[in-house]
Amino acid sequence: MASYVAQIRDGQGRIQKQTIEAENARDARALLRDRGLFVQDIKEKKSLDLKDLGKIDINEMLASVTIKDKAVFSRQLAVMVNAGVPIVRALGILSDQSTNPKLKAALVELSNDVQQGSPMSESMRKSPKVFDRLYIAMIQAGEIGGVLDEVLNRLSKLLEDNARLQNQIKSALTYPLVVGGFAVLVFLGLTIFLIPIFAGIFEELDGIELPLLTAVMLQISAFLRNPVTMALLIAIIIGISFATGQYYRTPIGRRNLDGLMLRLPLFGDLIQKNSVARFSRTFGALTRAGVPILTALEIVRDTAGNQVIADSVDKARVEVQSGGMISSALADTKPATFPAMSLQMMMIGEETGELDAMLMKVADFYEDEVEQAVKALTSIIEPVMIVVVGGMVAVILLSMYLPMFKVFDGLG
Repeated sequence: MASYVAQIRDGQGRIQKQTIEAENARDARALLRDRGLFVQDIKEKKSLDLKDLGKIDINEMLASVTIKDKAVFSRQLAVMVNAGVPIVRALGILSDQSTNPKLKAALVELSNDVQQGSPMSESMRKSPKVFDRLYIAMIQAGEIGGVLDEVLNRLSKLLEDNARLQNQIKSALTYPLVVGGFAVLVFLGLTIFLIPIFAGIFEELDGIELPLLTAVMLQISAFLRNPVTMALLIAIIIGISFATGQYYRTPIGRRNLDGLMLRLPLFGDLIQKNSVARFSRTFGALTRAGVPILTALEIVRDTAGNQVIADSVDKARVEVQSGGMISSALADTKPATFPAMSLQMMMIGEETGELDAMLMKVADFYEDEVEQAVKALTSIIEPVMIVVVGGMVAVILLSMYLPMFKVFDGLG
């Protein structure tokens, strides 16, 4: 008996994978047909052997599909569909020219499934690491409404806007991280290599009482040069990082740490504006594409990126399911996560029946706010980091030269 993995379609049209034991592929197909299932594809399930390790595509395993990759694919597919190119042929062309091995493999499988009659949205569910729930929902709405090219254009615009927002946040965080890392390296270099040279000189100065700052720096240098204490310090840092990561994986930990991020000085306001812009853009794109409100809220909740924001959206979804309004439900959430202006604009959109258009205006406004906040934050951080690094170097050098000044005073 061998094991076979079959891609089947049940009586309700849902596509699933099922494992079955049979003597051969023909018997496996017959058994599945007897159960009332339509077999689209069937393959023998093979156990991984050491010989197969050489056949594994390492590039495909390590590759990741970025937002930019999906945006470019969506734009190109929209152009081809609008020009009348058949979906199967368009997918084949895009898979051939794709340089990302993971995206290429997903497009090849997608093209094969569509050629066998499967809806593109259903086939995309087989590649969750490439096509997320947001992407699949919009594609499904485009297929149902017969406006796939229009939805693909909106999807590419949405992905491009999200990528731009992410790049803005990264640009605001990269500078302090780089300068901070450089400052740590400078500090370690001075304390481990420079201070010991002066320490040997100070030992030869009899009768000179070292200043407090010099004594403290010598103790820090001795601590960092000790292999045992240095290993202990590294272990503590790794332990704290690991414990924080494990705590963040728990629901209460994610909620507490994400709430802390929203309350951070300078960065908290930036994170909130980015979350509001992302929510508005994604929710507006989904509703404009024809995705049902409750489904759109579920997708936005799952892609919020912040647990506090996700909890607020989930409460709004429950309120809407009971017949309430989205804006009033978001306004009642505690803690308040959406600015009053965004809630008022959403309320006007609900009252006038133009919620998607109003959400896009909210997204445009807060994306501009994020851009201005990034510029302001960068202008503040740059001089602060320069002063911190310069002050750190000055303190270390001063601690080393203070005893020299005492010697010179004694000689005078």
